[in-house]
Amino acid sequence: MARVTVDGDRVVVRLGPGETAAARRRTIRLPVAALRAVGVETGWWRALRGEAGRGRWMPGRCVGTRYGPAGEDFVAVRADGRPVLVLDFGRGAPFDRVALTVPDPERTARELRALMPEGPPSSGTP
Repeated sequence: MARVTVDGDRVVVRLGPGETAAARRRTIRLPVAALRAVGVETGWWRALRGEAGRGRWMPGRCVGTRYGPAGEDFVAVRADGRPVLVLDFGRGAPFDRVALTVPDPERTARELRALMPEGPPSSGTP
């Protein structure tokens, strides 16, 4: 399961062992300044956009990149009924959306909203 922390001016996503193998990466670093929306989606499938790209797409788990009109997304979600943390980024980030199954998505979302660079905190799904 992924873990999200903030290190200076970066949102750092650390993937779990099974996710690391599928994604072919251990961490993702995204600029806090590019964070545009933070939400929690109760239906994991609603966090997915576009077409599946490189990664592992199997019943119960989706890990990898997705491509669509909105750009490139990264997902590491479990299809087991848990809510999914959804982060939308703007210019300067390697992904337009990052959707993750994390241990406490509501708490993580609150912490990240407090760091958003401008405008009022977003609530709900981006």
